[in-house]
Amino acid sequence: MKQEPSSPTVSVVMATYNGAALVSETIASLQAQTFGDFELIIVDDCSTDDTVAVIRSFDDPRIRLFPSPVNRRVVLSRNAAIAEARGRYIAALDHDDVCHPDRFRRQVAYLESHPEIVLVGAAANVLEDGAIVPSSLAPLSTPAVIAWLLQIENPLVWSSVMMRADAARRLDPFMRPEMVYAEDFDLYHRIAAFGGIARLDDELLTYRRHSGSASQTQASAMRARATDILAAVYADTFGDAAVDTADLIVRHIMGQQPVPDRATLEQVGSALVQLQDAFLERHRPDPESRSLIRWETARRWARVGRAGLRTGTLGLGDAATVRPPHLGLGYAGIEDLILSRLVGSVRAIRRRQTKRDAA
Repeated sequence: MKQEPSSPTVSVVMATYNGAALVSETIASLQAQTFGDFELIIVDDCSTDDTVAVIRSFDDPRIRLFPSPVNRRVVLSRNAAIAEARGRYIAALDHDDVCHPDRFRRQVAYLESHPEIVLVGAAANVLEDGAIVPSSLAPLSTPAVIAWLLQIENPLVWSSVMMRADAARRLDPFMRPEMVYAEDFDLYHRIAAFGGIARLDDELLTYRRHSGSASQTQASAMRARATDILAAVYADTFGDAAVDTADLIVRHIMGQQPVPDRATLEQVGSALVQLQDAFLERHRPDPESRSLIRWETARRWARVGRAGLRTGTLGLGDAATVRPPHLGLGYAGIEDLILSRLVGSVRAIRRRQTKRDAA
């Protein structure tokens, strides 16, 4: 009788499509892990380049390749990979991101010692145009901070997360195809029903941000799906205004679009305060988490204000006078705000000059 292979501790799920140029480096980063008890499940979505040949060039029995008979796109490809997973934990990874050597060891150890947590991410550095650029995500976190940030943005990089397989399999489907472009954000909200979500604050992943990134159509679809997700979250707090409030947060907090005027800035601040107060009352986090939550909320409000000042849609007085009492300036000092306003003034002058020249 043929003996079934033993189940690994970690199943890494990866969907590939035309990733021949980068997937080799990604796989090599897995082979360099200090924790080697894993399998890599790759579902190739009908690549038209040499992706499959590159993957097959690796002589590693831990790699399991499943070429798809039809192009299913990323969500269904990930769902197909999950169906093949045998591990106690499931690690997400895209074909162009790179794991740091200690990622799996650190995340397995965390999940083993925190049974109340069902999913743990990690901080990531960002590789763009050949250079490492700063991440805009919160530098410090606790599970309570991550729970709060999930109400106003996506605080996790998909390729950094590891989750309990038993919780992942309770999601039916694992990822919802109708939530494409926000499918990971949707998953985090759904899996939170089974336990806490955490993040290790050490950088354990390099995330590639590609020039051009999503098209306008994709960006619009992402905003629409994220608005749907947050509107459901906001229903108890905002009632009939939940959809409009979610759209406001998605545009100006998640999407970092500059506000068009002072009234919108005031709406953003009011919504943040209501959401934060409701969250703190409901969850009653420890003092450290409470301080971090208030700090990160203030940082996001200040970022919205700076964007308006830089684009010239706001004056310095607007940012100062509509500031909710306890949001503060986040990481922005008054010098930063003045500089942003100066930049905005120059841009406004240039726009007026361009209009005069065109007249």
